[in-house]
Amino acid sequence: MSVAMSSLSEFAIASADGLYVELVSKWATAKLPQNPSVYCTGGRKSNAKGLVKSVRQLAYEVENIVDEFTYHENKRQQWRLDNTCKRFIQRSLHLPKDWYVRHEVAAKLQDINRRMTSITDRARQFEVQQLEQKGTTSHYDSNWKNRLNESSLFFKDDDLVGIKKPQHELLGWLMAEEARRTVISVVGMGGSGKTTLVANTFNKQSVKQHFDFCSWITVSQQYAIEELFKSIVKDIYNQTTGDRPMQVDAMTYRGLVETLVQFLQTRRYLIVLDDVWSIRFWQEITIAFPEGMRGSRVVITTRREDVVLCQSGFVTHIHQIQPLGMKDAWELFCMKAFPNDLGGCPSHLDESLARNLVEKCEGLPLAIAALGGSMSSKKSITEWRRVHDNLAWELSNNPSLEIMKAISMLSYHDLPFQLKQCFLYCSIFPEDYQIHRKRIMRLWMAEGFLESANNVLPEAVAESYLLELISRSLLQVSGSNAFGRPQKFKMHDLIRDFALSMAKEEGFVAAFNGDIGVEEKGIHRCSIQVKDKEITTGNGTSQLRSLIIFVVDESSTFNKLPSGLKLLRVLDLENAPINEVPSEIGELFNLRYLNLSRTQVKVLPKSIGKLYKLQSLLLKFTKIMKLPNEIVKLQNLRHLSAYHLAKTELRHIMEVFDSIEVPQNICMLKSLQVLHCVRVTRGLLIELKEMEQLRRIGLDRLTEADEEHLCISIQRMRHLHYLWLGSQPQVALKLDALPSAPPYLEKLFLYGKLEKVPHWFKTLLNLKLLSLRDSELGEDTISHIQTLPNLLQLNLVRNAFVGERLCFVEGFKKLRHLYLRGLSELKEIVIGNGVMPVLESLAVLRCKELRRLPYGWEHRTHLKEVRLYDVSSELVESICRNGTDHLPTNPHILLIRTDEDEAQVESKWVHQILN
Repeated sequence: MSVAMSSLSEFAIASADGLYVELVSKWATAKLPQNPSVYCTGGRKSNAKGLVKSVRQLAYEVENIVDEFTYHENKRQQWRLDNTCKRFIQRSLHLPKDWYVRHEVAAKLQDINRRMTSITDRARQFEVQQLEQKGTTSHYDSNWKNRLNESSLFFKDDDLVGIKKPQHELLGWLMAEEARRTVISVVGMGGSGKTTLVANTFNKQSVKQHFDFCSWITVSQQYAIEELFKSIVKDIYNQTTGDRPMQVDAMTYRGLVETLVQFLQTRRYLIVLDDVWSIRFWQEITIAFPEGMRGSRVVITTRREDVVLCQSGFVTHIHQIQPLGMKDAWELFCMKAFPNDLGGCPSHLDESLARNLVEKCEGLPLAIAALGGSMSSKKSITEWRRVHDNLAWELSNNPSLEIMKAISMLSYHDLPFQLKQCFLYCSIFPEDYQIHRKRIMRLWMAEGFLESANNVLPEAVAESYLLELISRSLLQVSGSNAFGRPQKFKMHDLIRDFALSMAKEEGFVAAFNGDIGVEEKGIHRCSIQVKDKEITTGNGTSQLRSLIIFVVDESSTFNKLPSGLKLLRVLDLENAPINEVPSEIGELFNLRYLNLSRTQVKVLPKSIGKLYKLQSLLLKFTKIMKLPNEIVKLQNLRHLSAYHLAKTELRHIMEVFDSIEVPQNICMLKSLQVLHCVRVTRGLLIELKEMEQLRRIGLDRLTEADEEHLCISIQRMRHLHYLWLGSQPQVALKLDALPSAPPYLEKLFLYGKLEKVPHWFKTLLNLKLLSLRDSELGEDTISHIQTLPNLLQLNLVRNAFVGERLCFVEGFKKLRHLYLRGLSELKEIVIGNGVMPVLESLAVLRCKELRRLPYGWEHRTHLKEVRLYDVSSELVESICRNGTDHLPTNPHILLIRTDEDEAQVESKWVHQILN
């Protein structure tokens, strides 16, 4: 009987999985308008949206079947593994239920097959209707975006704001004496004013007179290279003979290229290629633009940064469009909203409401102009307040704002299927939320959004997706690490509103602000902002895949999880005011991501061992001191990040976190990539030799006797790129037995006394960040570090260096950031000529004996910031102007006045260590 049941189980899962893949494929590749709400009207719009919704709903239902059936199978397997007599009787009683579940699965699959056949027939009929109506209907217009772009050529100077400075830069590149052909790229998100800036510059008489031939070509997402060439050839005839010979339309590709090269070779030309989307486009079109050495220019506008990166082998300039400042944004808004009131906002309206609306646009010209135009028809304060309080609804339902949504979402519709899911998922975070790189990557992994690729880690795939969304201007970088690698991101408010409306309509994602509970059925992923009351839930949680809690204020309460979460894949409770994890968490068999960071949780329940699908377990700054032995059952675990919150006083952030204990047989977790930060035992070090797959590890409480086993383990971790080692207090950190550093190591943190600089430092060829604390190294320390070829940041903390004179006499060619803290004997810093030529920031904290800054620091052109805290009064007086204000005379210097301000600086540094 058990064999038959097992076969039926495998068949059901395989059938459901295959059906799910087929449905998702149909959803992703359906031949429907990219955005039915923009391009279709009437019955065709309803048919298109209805078909998409039906296919999507089927895909979700099949996914539910797979997950629910797997849930029951998992419970049955647990019963089978228990051989006690009591369990045998209970298993016998559960047999009818098992058969009932299988019968239900079979019935649901048959019903879905029937409905899928019906949908397929409707889709075929819809395609026939499209073919019949093609060329005769006005409902679908593929040229609307081209006409909108080219209308920018006719804007008057008086209608434009905020373009003087970027236009000056653009004119400088166009009119420069450089004889080689130059490509100028103007990059920015949709609606940022790229086309407007270039069009206004293109139309200037001085530009027209400077070039022998000028041509404006709108490229767009769907382009035919021959048609673009024909457009340029027609411009040639228009500007030379005044007519358009009929034979141009009949010319071959070769004939078009020969005509263009022959004409442009002897002339100084300017060609604008507006709205470029494809990274292949430049390779296709550049053949027709000869060098000529006559000062020719090609200008490209694009919202994709990767388009710019594909251009090489010639002179290039890149202008990144910046959002309008509040002054210019307000001027543009008033110009559109109050065209007859030269004084700005009329007295009978509330100017604060108007300014709040402008701030929501975050400097995006298209949004400001569209919103201002829409508000021009609203004359009462009531109407203004209604729009202000319901802006998200207005953006999706107000016809006068439809063009703004269409422009903003073109980038979305250009995305492949997997990236669309990842983008929509980002809307689950609150407005203006800083999304951290690793957090969103691990969430995408847990949700199964990533394509599998042979020999490519899912983390690498996730990062490529993230960079793709950034390059398409769908996410904005809001913070980078010392290496220039993007670390934090946000969604433009309006982009998020559009994305959230689409995601909610599809049942994909919903965000609740805390005033309402999760009542809506069919929502698969949601976030809840917990305010001053407990979460209320209705019947809307049974299909949830993701639940993310965001705490708004310290008075928030969150006592228990909503019920009915058995299909949950993501549970993110970071910062939630909870102090225990319910033992029922083991029932969440589908859970792949669990984040309890910065909670008051003290113990993990043993039932955590049932979460065999768990990939990420994040326990940063909790009160957990030891992980249960059951943790070793999590065979799919990839990321284990845990620090014990040793103190609640955050005066000195480096002192508040401590390592935690893990089971000695943690090496059983063969998928683990991240293990940080754990307390060492002799048995653990011996076992670590088996964890060659680790890429990130943090080990604490090391002793001198641990040297041999520690170095053997590290030597075998060939993929390691992050290494954090700390010794017990007053104990030397012995590392001489390590022959060479892991070849790909990028970040190294050594916390403990070093009798000398390890000999293998010379092998740190890829090291970018080095942090030493309590090392007690002497004046020869720097000579072992200065030759590291790729070092970007150096941290010397709490007597890492003992001596009065810290000398950097050579090397450090790439160092950008130097952080010195708690060097009690330090009196002087010497940086030789030519040393640290690209240094950008210098932080000196709690070096009370320091008398002066390095000689000539004020003449370093790259140095942007010097932060000082708790240094000698002699140094403070030397950099401050006379009087009582004690303000630095140099704008690059920031004097930190309070412990709280110091904590902010230190927090930034600690973030680099822990992430």
